[in-house]
Amino acid sequence: MTNIILCGCGGKMGQTIVRTAAQSDRYQIVAGIDANADSVLPACSFPIYPTISDFPGKADVIIDFSHHTALPALIHYSQLHQTPLVIATTGHTEAEKELMREGSKTSPVFFSGNMSIGINLLIELAKTASRTLGETFDVEIIEKHHNQKLDAPSGTALMIADALKEERKNTEYVYDRHTVRQARGKEEIGIHSIRGGTIVGEHEVLFAGNNEMITLTHTATSREIFANGALRAAEYIVQKAPGLYNMSDLINNR
Repeated sequence: MTNIILCGCGGKMGQTIVRTAAQSDRYQIVAGIDANADSVLPACSFPIYPTISDFPGKADVIIDFSHHTALPALIHYSQLHQTPLVIATTGHTEAEKELMREGSKTSPVFFSGNMSIGINLLIELAKTASRTLGETFDVEIIEKHHNQKLDAPSGTALMIADALKEERKNTEYVYDRHTVRQARGKEEIGIHSIRGGTIVGEHEVLFAGNNEMITLTHTATSREIFANGALRAAEYIVQKAPGLYNMSDLINNR
């Protein structure tokens, strides 16, 4: 049984994790953290605190689905109590990313911009395709999400782009071409965002060569896939030494 502190337990993803964990005998949420603790409490069967520093007990791991600005407090708690941390938020600043790296030196930290096992498998496949096809193929990334999503491009689209950048000698991210009238450069990775309706999430990687195209696509139809991935990450990280881990480590059992 993995005992979990769930940050952001009142949000959509937080509530999905609550439901998913309740269907398994492998996980137990021992406490929730939410700034609106009083209003969230009726929907949960565990105690809820406004900040993680208010939690008086112990747990095996922290899962954070709240907001990237909560990171400093979570890193501090993780280091203070030697509690592994799973970070599932996006939109981090460079300073926050550096804080993750520093915190992981003393306590294991798992970070992924997308907790879906499937999307992370797509990233591994896209890296293989990039190595095989080389830079003679143009690469475009198209992501689609619901009309309430605040950030664009998605953290997942940037994860894909960053992974492909590792496989290409020269890379430039291009988000908007309408202001520049010129031919596409070979070093470009185009990243495009679509927002509408209730789309949970769709990511497509397009490799366009001479007279042929290859596409890799992942479509999410339920938030449960992200909850399942986060719970698997929690199980994985509690057994690890200090360090910064991601879904590639989990998939490849490193």
